[in-house]
Amino acid sequence: MWRVLHTVVKIAVASLIVGTVLAHFGITFEAMSTELGISPERLEQAVRRALAFVVPNLLLGAVIIVPLWALIYILRPPGQSSE
Repeated sequence: MWRVLHTVVKIAVASLIVGTVLAHFGITFEAMSTELGISPERLEQAVRRALAFVVPNLLLGAVIIVPLWALIYILRPPGQSSE
């Protein structure tokens, strides 16, 4: 779990640094989206469509994966570490 959190923090810090450098040169999200021809409304629609696809499939997969993981975790021999 700490490995995932560590990776998320590193990505957030790197994104903050790159965003700061881009802002220093006057490059903003609005300018980039205009240059690419993507309006905020169109971006919002794309995110909503992506979530409408991802969430049901994620939940469907979790119905199988979570019980299997719990069963394997419970039946693991004592003293065995996952690291």
